[in-house]
Amino acid sequence: MESNVKIYGKCRCCLTEGSDGSDVEAECRLASDEARLLARFPPANVRTLPTRNTLYELCPKYVIHLDMLQGKKVLAKDIQSLLNKGDSDEPLRTLANRKADYITDKNGHINNAAVILENSNVTAFKGKSRSGLPCFYCKEIFDNITSLRNHQKTHSKADIKTALKSHKTESLVVNVDIADLKCTVCDTNQKNLKDLKVHLIAAHAKKIYADFEERIVPFVVPEGNNFICQMCGFKYESFGSLERHMNMHFRNYICDSCGTGFVTYSRLRMHAKTMHVDGSFKCELCQKIYPSHQKLKSHVDTVHKCLKRFKCTKCPERFTDYFKRHQHLVETHGVPELEYKCNVCDKVYARRYMLSRHMKRDHLEERYFQCDICFHKCFARRDLESHMVKHNGARIFECSVCKKAYARKKTLTEHMRIHNNDRRFACAVCGLAFVQNCSLKGHMKTHHPEAMH
Repeated sequence: MESNVKIYGKCRCCLTEGSDGSDVEAECRLASDEARLLARFPPANVRTLPTRNTLYELCPKYVIHLDMLQGKKVLAKDIQSLLNKGDSDEPLRTLANRKADYITDKNGHINNAAVILENSNVTAFKGKSRSGLPCFYCKEIFDNITSLRNHQKTHSKADIKTALKSHKTESLVVNVDIADLKCTVCDTNQKNLKDLKVHLIAAHAKKIYADFEERIVPFVVPEGNNFICQMCGFKYESFGSLERHMNMHFRNYICDSCGTGFVTYSRLRMHAKTMHVDGSFKCELCQKIYPSHQKLKSHVDTVHKCLKRFKCTKCPERFTDYFKRHQHLVETHGVPELEYKCNVCDKVYARRYMLSRHMKRDHLEERYFQCDICFHKCFARRDLESHMVKHNGARIFECSVCKKAYARKKTLTEHMRIHNNDRRFACAVCGLAFVQNCSLKGHMKTHHPEAMH
C-alpha cells in the first residue's frame, strides 16, 4: 500500500483543501504503517496523527521549541527548572543553546578533579593513617609530605584518571596538599584552589562543571603536628580532627536529623548509621547503655579492652587516646604544650573544644536549656539538672561510708574528703590544714585575724 493515502475533499494529514474540491493527495508523510491502519476505516471517522509538517499549523510555538531543542539532550533536572520558571520562553532558549551534552555525576566529578590534578602541583593523598601519608594514585605510604611530593612526580596523567575512576561516586573525595600552589600550564602562583579554578577556566579554557559538588579538599600537611584549616584558620590537634572539620566547609550532603554536613554521601550514610540508629545498646560488662552500636564498641575498646590505638611518633610507646599520647610527647620528648587562646579575653585552654565551649558559654551567652518551672536558662543540660535541685530538693548522691545524701555530686565529692582525710586547705601562718576551705576561713578569723588584712 502507498505511504500516502488518497482522501476525498481534504487531506486528513494537513487538512488542506484541493483547489478544485476534488481528490487531494496528502503531501506530508504518515507515521509508520498508519496508511494501512487508516484504510480499515471510513475516511470521515478517523483523523491522522500529527506530523512535523502539520504541527506548524496546529501548534506553531511547540514546533519552534522542538526545532530549538533538536539534537540536544535534556535532563530531568532541566525539565524541573523549566517547570519552576513558568511559561517564559527564555529557559527553553537557554536550554537549547547549551553546548554541554549530558554528563553523569561520576564523570562530572572525575572531570573536575582531573582538571585540578593534571594542571597544578597539588599533592593528592588518601587520608593520613598512623603509618603515614598514602599516595592517592598507588596507595604507597610515605612518612612525610616531602617524600610523597617527590614520589608523585613519577605518576602520569593516565594514573590520575585511573585512580579517580576506581572510586564510587558517593565516596569520591581527594585530599590535596596545596603548599606553594601553582598552575603547571603557565607556572603562575595561585592563592588557593578557588583562584586556581578561575585561572584554569579563564586563561586556559579548561572545562569545569559548576553544577557538581566540590570533592577536592585542600590541606597544608605540616612536618609536625600543627594542623591548620586552610578555609578558616582554626588549628587542630590531629589530622583526623581537621579532616572531620572540613565537612563543615564542604556541606555537599546534609543530615536531616541533626543538620550536620558531609563532603560525600558515604560519610553521611555512615553518620546516620552510627549516630541516629534507634535503640539502646547495653554494655555487658558495666551495664551502661549507648544509643548506637558504634558508641558501644568505642566504649568497650577504650574502657574494657584498653586498646592502645595511638602510637608515639618518637618511640614505641602506645596509648588509649590522643590526649594521653600528646601528654607523653610533652613530658618525655619535649614537644610544646598545645595552647588555644581566646581572642576576646585572652584565656588559654589545652583543648580546642574547651575554647569553643568557653566562647559559646561566656561570650556568645548561648542558653538553650529552659527550666520548666522558672525562667532560668542554662548553657548545658548538666547545668539545668543542677539547677532543678533548687525546685525538687532531691538528695540522690549518697555517701557510701556514712550514708549521708546530698543534692549535688560536687557536694558529695567535697564530703568524701573527710573520709579520705584530704586536708588540702592549709593555714599559711601556722600550717594547720583543713578538709574544707570554709573551715580554713573560720580558723583564720579566730586565730589569725591580723593576717586577713
